[in-house]
Order: sequence, then C-alpha cells, then structure tokens
Amino acid sequence: MRSSPCLSEKFPKLKALTVEIGHYDSTGTSKNSQIRFTPNLDNARSVFRIDCPNDACIGGDFDLSATIAKAVTQRQTKITAELCCQGWQSKTTINTVHCHNILRCTLSLKY
Repeated sequence: MRSSPCLSEKFPKLKALTVEIGHYDSTGTSKNSQIRFTPNLDNARSVFRIDCPNDACIGGDFDLSATIAKAVTQRQTKITAELCCQGWQSKTTINTVHCHNILRCTLSLKY
C-alpha cells in the first residue's frame, strides 16, 4: 500500500476528492458511524482502503481503489458504492463467521 503511487500521480486529471462513508452492521439497518473527509491527493495512496469498524475483525477492510479508478476513468463527478467486509468476525470465528459489516460511500470528484 505504501509503495503504491499517490492519487495525484496515478490520476493527474483528478483535482479534488471528497469521501463520505457510513459504516453499518451486517443487516445494513444500524449505522455505526458517518464521516466525511477530503484526502490530500499528493499524500493519499492509490491503494485506497478503509478499515472495518469492527475492532475484532480479522483480515477485513473496504478497498475503494477500483471504485475510484473506475470513476476517474469514466470522468464521473459523483459515485456511490456499497461494500461488504469479507473478513472474519473475530479470531475465534475464523473460517466460520464472516464479519459482513457494510460500508456505504459517496465519492465526489473534481477534474
């Protein structure tokens, strides 16, 4: 991840990115958190992952790299996505119970 190019290098036409994310439980009905941020394109890496909010989750996160790349390639100015954590709920449930927390996000892009 640290070896990946920064967003400004990989997508030179991208001038600004705003990310709004909401973390939900596995049913998608209970929101655990909501955040909005604007990453610094010169510092943020093009492998763009958001941690799962479940502190006990093993091997889970939300990878927005392909979503951002697709949006930039298609010159979209707004895109929404929903991702499901594929990690394990805890170290005692490895190979039996997936985490399945949900991330809903809106990306606003400027060129």
